Amino acid sequence: MPDWRAWLAVAAGGLAGTELRYGLGLVFPDAAGAVPWTTLGINVAGSFVLAALTTLWIARPHTAFWVRAGLGPGLLGAFTTFSALVFSIDQLARAGEHPVWLIYLGLSLLLGLGAAAAGWRTGRLMVDRTEAVR
Repeated sequence: MPDWRAWLAVAAGGLAGTELRYGLGLVFPDAAGAVPWTTLGINVAGSFVLAALTTLWIARPHTAFWVRAGLGPGLLGAFTTFSALVFSIDQLARAGEHPVWLIYLGLSLLLGLGAAAAGWRTGRLMVDRTEAVR
């Protein structure tokens, strides 16, 4: 039987993540024909946070499933979307901005992986400090 709390947490997290992404896009609009810095920043920040949280959850597997589902696939899944990356690349390519979309794709891969590594390391440091206090 499905856990209704997980469904509700993913829905609420998804709504919050989508609205947060949309709001940041309004506050920091991307210029046409340029690297979409807001989308890049959102995806990099989300990669860091998701990696840090996942590392904490691995160390503490008793974290409620609905909490993990709401924050991971819900909030951060809606906040960081692959479709926004693909849409931006498609728009830049259609406009003939080939150097720009190539730079954006490269930055997305490098910074996203770097942020995930830094998030993992941050999560490990947090786990290690917590365990040292015990």
